[in-house]
Amino acid sequence: MTGFTRRQVLQQSALGFGSLAVAGLMAGPARGAVSGPLAPKQSHFPATAKRVVFLFMHGGVSHVDSFDPKPKLTEMNGQPLPFAKPKFEFAPTGNLLASPWKFQKYGQSGIEVSDLFPHIGQCIDEIAVIRSMNGGDFVSHGPALLNINTGSGVFARPCLGAWTLYGLGSENQNLPGFISLSPSLYHGGAQNYGSAFLPATFQGTRLGDGSTHFKEARLSSLSPGQAPELQRLQLDLLKRRNERHLASQGSDSALEARIDSFEMAFRMQAEAPEVMDISRESAATQSAYGIGVEPTDEFGRQCLFARRCLEAGVRFVQVNFSYPRNYWDAHGDLRNNHTSNAAKVDLPIAALLKDLKARGLLRDTLVVFGTEFGRTPAAQGNDGRDHHPHAFSVWMAGGGIRGGVTYGQTDEFGYYVAENKVTMPDFHATILHLLGLDHEKLTFRHAGRDYRLTDVHGHVVKDIVA
Repeated sequence: MTGFTRRQVLQQSALGFGSLAVAGLMAGPARGAVSGPLAPKQSHFPATAKRVVFLFMHGGVSHVDSFDPKPKLTEMNGQPLPFAKPKFEFAPTGNLLASPWKFQKYGQSGIEVSDLFPHIGQCIDEIAVIRSMNGGDFVSHGPALLNINTGSGVFARPCLGAWTLYGLGSENQNLPGFISLSPSLYHGGAQNYGSAFLPATFQGTRLGDGSTHFKEARLSSLSPGQAPELQRLQLDLLKRRNERHLASQGSDSALEARIDSFEMAFRMQAEAPEVMDISRESAATQSAYGIGVEPTDEFGRQCLFARRCLEAGVRFVQVNFSYPRNYWDAHGDLRNNHTSNAAKVDLPIAALLKDLKARGLLRDTLVVFGTEFGRTPAAQGNDGRDHHPHAFSVWMAGGGIRGGVTYGQTDEFGYYVAENKVTMPDFHATILHLLGLDHEKLTFRHAGRDYRLTDVHGHVVKDIVA
């Protein structure tokens, strides 16, 4: 499969969904039964992952306090760094700061994880930890978030989820193919789940935002109390008016997506209420995710809802732990910041991994744990760490990943990558590869040239692929 132009995608969409019979709506989901830009597409080669859940930790999780133990940092606590610091820092830093947490070995692999994440540690044999991530020169949150989500911290680019949906389509036409749960409205906002120059159909559907507690969505009909037949007549009238306007304006990706969104909303009534109702889960399952108790209730709901979406055929779900309510940005009070945040996410994430595995979904579901950058091994003030894009950790599990391995190394203090640097294009190329997509072939013609998620860079990190 080579790249599509905007015109080809819009022509495909024009074949569209058309009017849906009320009988069809009441009959339930029609997975893959409809043509159009969201219809399932063939991958470039056989995939090990069919779907992705991206657990995004907003603010910058400290690598030297989580997944990258540094005994030398403890030994030299309070002393000056014995080599030059980066030429660019977000804020001045002082002497070395030892981690307040202990590390211990977990699983048969014996990979060390800090006391912040004991539940994730118990799942370490399913996980490949990349300890050599490098975020380039993006030292502030906005550009760094855009970089990890879209591949560029400077220009407006389609995000990873949009590229995934563009390349593979969706397995369920009754639900959005790409959902972003509680994303932040700051630091790039909608660009982090947007489609940029790709047709707007491929942008993420936002549920909730970082400013409010995530509750399972409650869907009502488009017009409460109205019969589906009447809703259908109203939508058909609106669709004809919109299509008439589209014909007068020429190609308009945003308007085309808006027309499709009304149809999607109508079809979602057949399936979404059931998918979004986590009360259907057993008490034992809800308890495993930490639902109904603090501090895990909110993120537990997000993780369980994500699993239900993946199970229902949603291609890409991003679960955000995001600003302003949840934030890993520990410029000061590192111990309380990271302790509080880890307590909210550790149990739900481990529950998600175990649940996916128990249901036979982990083998073809890629789970990604990421953050925009790490934190400085040197102290900011007395008890904080500054932004650190030069070296940090992420991890992946399931979907063709070799579990129980680490990849890459930082120096003995965790300041710079010492071995097997993984750039953001490498990170994205690897995710696309697991989905059966060649990052060099997944292109879109825009402004006179072919664009791709990885631009002109990127190599698959084959050592973590099973």
